[in-house]
Amino acid sequence: MATRELHRGRLIDHIGLVVRDLAASKAFYGAVFDALNIPVGGSDEHNFWADELFIGSSDSDEVEGQLTGRHHLAFQARDRAMVDAFYRAAMAHGGRDNGAPGERSYHPGYYAAFVLDPDGNNIEAVFHGESVRSADSVRITR
Repeated sequence: MATRELHRGRLIDHIGLVVRDLAASKAFYGAVFDALNIPVGGSDEHNFWADELFIGSSDSDEVEGQLTGRHHLAFQARDRAMVDAFYRAAMAHGGRDNGAPGERSYHPGYYAAFVLDPDGNNIEAVFHGESVRSADSVRITR
């Protein structure tokens, strides 16, 4: 089997989700991000964010949009236990099962869980197996 090299952080600048119930989404994403050790940033009555994901109500100036349908987002997990913790947190905070934690056939070592958030978006946490990262994250300062 050939070695596969993955790069993260080069394609997507940011993702915005418009949600119907911001409080339900704050509870859901707050819990799953806590399980994934991802801090939640700024929060007001119309939006909040974590890294490059911005979540806002339809009346938020930042998203200026209508509900457009279902999306799929996959969050990186450091190990299988983190995937499991994500799933438990999501299910305890308004998520619906869309694929319990387990190995998937996408590639050897692909361990993931899938849940539907309060708006029906397909949210995944995935651990790609043991690997060596060149950096924990990319830090950009101005």
